[in-house]
Amino acid sequence: MTRVFRDLEEFRAEAGRTLGTSDWLPVDQRRIDMFAEATGDRQWIHVDPERAARGPFGGTIAHGYLSLALLPALVGRIYRIEGLRMSINYGLNKVRFPAPVPVGSRVRVTTVLQETKEAAGGGVQAVLRSTMEIEGGSRPAMVAETVSLFHPHG
Repeated sequence: MTRVFRDLEEFRAEAGRTLGTSDWLPVDQRRIDMFAEATGDRQWIHVDPERAARGPFGGTIAHGYLSLALLPALVGRIYRIEGLRMSINYGLNKVRFPAPVPVGSRVRVTTVLQETKEAAGGGVQAVLRSTMEIEGGSRPAMVAETVSLFHPHG
């Protein structure tokens, strides 16, 4: 269930807290192949199931950057801020991919609002730490510290 913040002040009050956990998202070969096509990254560990079955992971795995690209959709399932004119991905402070995401697995994200501060133009800059877990996995697939800018209406 998506958590709804009435405004930026209500959102900012959650600094230092976990905002929530998304639902599970399947990572199938079609999604991996579409990402490979979009990015031109067609390395065999991602797109060649026969060769990958004999490789180090026993099958194809998702691109690390596919995991990162899934972040906006997964975080969007965790929370929403009402009254925004726009939100912008401002950048990344740190990203790590501790474990591969095997084809056919499911992933979800837990997001913590680490800090917020005033941004130019009356907006808010937020630093969020999102940890992607693999269903049944012992290590996270990804840990990303992202920076977002939120601008209210008016």
